[in-house]
Amino acid sequence: MQILGVIPARYASTRFPGKPLALIAGRPMIQHVYERVAQCGELSRVIAATDDERIADCVRGFGGEVVMTRADHPSGTDRLGEVAAVQTGYDYYVNIQGDEPLISAAAIDALAAGTAAAGAGMGTLVRKLTLPADQPILATPDVVKAAVGRDGYALYFSRYPVPYARRPAHAVYYKHIGIYIYTPAVLTRLCALPPSPLELAESLEQLRALEDGIRILAVATNYDPVGVDTPADVAAVEARLAAQ
Repeated sequence: MQILGVIPARYASTRFPGKPLALIAGRPMIQHVYERVAQCGELSRVIAATDDERIADCVRGFGGEVVMTRADHPSGTDRLGEVAAVQTGYDYYVNIQGDEPLISAAAIDALAAGTAAAGAGMGTLVRKLTLPADQPILATPDVVKAAVGRDGYALYFSRYPVPYARRPAHAVYYKHIGIYIYTPAVLTRLCALPPSPLELAESLEQLRALEDGIRILAVATNYDPVGVDTPADVAAVEARLAAQ
């Protein structure tokens, strides 16, 4: 099984321009992510995909592999699609968030192994929420929730708490962890689709797949990411690194 891990990294960001190059404990964020992903046993190869030479030079500087992509991609999935069109011969492609410097290699391995074992065309990670401890996560629209069927496939993703708990004792909630894996066929199909109504309503690109009938395997994990969205988030990540 040949699996390519791709880390999309763009320089332009409304809230944090140049985010991949932000220093965290003395090293660029993209280096933290790349080196952790490189520890994955299930990945055959790791590539950073960027549209900016400053990021490309940084990746080459620490010994990583990088490919240049167009600057007009609306999402990381579309950037991954451009990479997959050139880097052929893989059974799966993994889209790995470039703004999670504490990303877990074990979680990525679990996603890759679980999706391949199930023969699924697309997979992602979810973490089961525990209430009341995770109530703040459930309440915020910034954290995406997933409803998962008995067969382990996602039924829906929403910024709203799903399901609605009319009978709370029966409600099971999952936090969506935004790492995806695709077969080449599914990735090509997904990148060719226009934005869907549900996707536009919730601003969640995975809903485009569900609306087109693409099933998404939900692989359970205990990994809880700490993302960097603004400069203020850097201090929180550095504190976590120090604690580790």
